[in-house]
Amino acid sequence: MAATQMNTGISTKDRAKIAEGLSRLLADTYTVYLKTHNFHWNVEGPMFQTLHILFMEQYTEAWNAIDLIAERIRSLGHYAPGTYKQYQKLASIKETEGIPSAKKMMELLIEGQEAIVRTARSVLPLADKASDEPTLDLLTQRMQVHEKNAWMLRSLLKS
Repeated sequence: MAATQMNTGISTKDRAKIAEGLSRLLADTYTVYLKTHNFHWNVEGPMFQTLHILFMEQYTEAWNAIDLIAERIRSLGHYAPGTYKQYQKLASIKETEGIPSAKKMMELLIEGQEAIVRTARSVLPLADKASDEPTLDLLTQRMQVHEKNAWMLRSLLKS
């Protein structure tokens, strides 16, 4: 076998399916990253300081995760999507038009965080079937982070 051929114990077909799922996760994560960064810059109101800091923490974490997801796709032998056009096609999350209220920003980010969890969860059976533990680990970590982010945002909306 040539050194350039991949033989990690995961079939070519399974690697392709997992990479496709991770590409959707990457697109969703990037979309929420961009939305959160936008909201960080443009939030206003009595909760400005709290939300400005929280949004910065969440977009920074998402920014770092984008690289991990893309590198996992590459480790599976596939190219990671990296353009807005590709992300718009792959993402389950839509961009936000205009500048919403602080409350609406939190609601939109909760929806985005939970969409990422759903996308990650949809890839789990593919990775599990292929015994792809590195992807399973990545997906589990991503779900944990995004569920926690949604909880924190939801807690701020409680009256």
